[in-house]
Amino acid sequence: MNFDFTLSWWFIALTVIVDLTIRITAIIVVPRNRRPTAAMAWLLAIYFIPIIGVFLFLLIGNPRLPRPRRRKQAAINEYISETSASLQLGTLRPHAPDWFGALVHMNQSLGAMPISGDNGAHLISGYQESLDEMADAIRQAKEYVHVEFYILQADASTDNFFRAMEEVAARGLPVRVLLDHWANRWKPRYKETVRRLDAMGADWHVMLPVQPLRGKTQRPDLRNHRKLLVIDGDVAFLGSQNITDSTYNLPKNIKRGLHWVDLMVRVDGPVVASVNAVFLSDWYSETDQVLTSVDFTAAKIGSGDLDCQIVPSGPGFEVENNLRLFLGLLYAAKREIMIVSPYFVPDEALLLAVTAACDRGVQVELFVSEEGDQAMVYHAQRSYYEVLLRAGVRIWMYKKPYILHTKSLTIDDEVAVIGSSNMDMRSFGLNMEISMLVRGEEFVQEMRAVEDHYRDLSRELTLEEWKQQPLRSTVLDNLARLTSALQ
Repeated sequence: MNFDFTLSWWFIALTVIVDLTIRITAIIVVPRNRRPTAAMAWLLAIYFIPIIGVFLFLLIGNPRLPRPRRRKQAAINEYISETSASLQLGTLRPHAPDWFGALVHMNQSLGAMPISGDNGAHLISGYQESLDEMADAIRQAKEYVHVEFYILQADASTDNFFRAMEEVAARGLPVRVLLDHWANRWKPRYKETVRRLDAMGADWHVMLPVQPLRGKTQRPDLRNHRKLLVIDGDVAFLGSQNITDSTYNLPKNIKRGLHWVDLMVRVDGPVVASVNAVFLSDWYSETDQVLTSVDFTAAKIGSGDLDCQIVPSGPGFEVENNLRLFLGLLYAAKREIMIVSPYFVPDEALLLAVTAACDRGVQVELFVSEEGDQAMVYHAQRSYYEVLLRAGVRIWMYKKPYILHTKSLTIDDEVAVIGSSNMDMRSFGLNMEISMLVRGEEFVQEMRAVEDHYRDLSRELTLEEWKQQPLRSTVLDNLARLTSALQ
């Protein structure tokens, strides 16, 4: 009896000591170099569900890439900085706003390429149209084709795109392909896709692989979310669209009748060198191969006179390059801000920038989807609608069953951003993204036409309607908002 009592006492004492050790260690480790909201969310998880909380923190608590990959990114940034001195950057447009030069300088200091002039850019808003236009461009290749997409699937919609790659490969030109490992490995048509890549002779690799048996591991929810295509260093495409059917070939999407709406941009001119530099850096990160045969500094003068700057971002960089770019633009706006983002889950800084713009008298409009495809993100996004509506933001909800997947930001009359980056904490901290800053009234006018089209196909959410939300929706929204900070 005494032995059992002593054993129980020691067990209780040991449990208390372990529990206190975990809590004290968490206070020391978790908040370091982390946003206060994210740190608080992790601490709450560890304190209230210790075993699960600690396990999740060890699994996904580090938002950084492994140290060897960060060293590669640092080396790439240094190489790009040194090489950019010899680039033909074209002639920049005159009379830039006073703040614009400082924003460009910030981007470059954080790892972006320098801004270039004399670029042409054309928006493609049709889903199948963009796939076919990319296929047509691939068929014009004379030197190489570089393909990098978050999701790449061979299906009926993308057959023309794959046939174009096959035709180019059959002519003996290099076709290099990068696709995200986790986003594709467990999706439909993965085996058919890689068999087709192998059959054409493409040099393909998965990005951010989680393959412990091959010694390739990192935080498993890091993603390379970039979407880009480069042909010969002369023409490039980037934007929000993946290479897949508009249903993503997922049974749940097909059952619900969901289709994705995206926006791509075709560019030519010196900025293509910057897009190519992003591909070459990702290629080096995944393969350890330096493609010395590809001269990414040899871009030609383009078909227009737009000023463009490519801004890569992701966990390989020291800070959130895309978030800082968005914040700079939001605070610079004087008349109007148009935000299109399928996943709008702002941190404190972004939310303050948006509401402060309203306080300054700037017209702010946000385009989102009426229906969500990812429950947690959808509810986390909804949790911000009331504060946005009360601040004066007009919220347009693209009618279901379509998912508005475009990612863009336009301010006033001459500056825009388009790319792969959502305005949520995942895109700021966990995803590798690519964004393009553009200065030029003609490009913003094209963007305005697309925004007008989205508005015609949307309904406006009012504060009165929002107040009628049932309690269960509010609870789900608030719970999702708390979990969105776990990064």
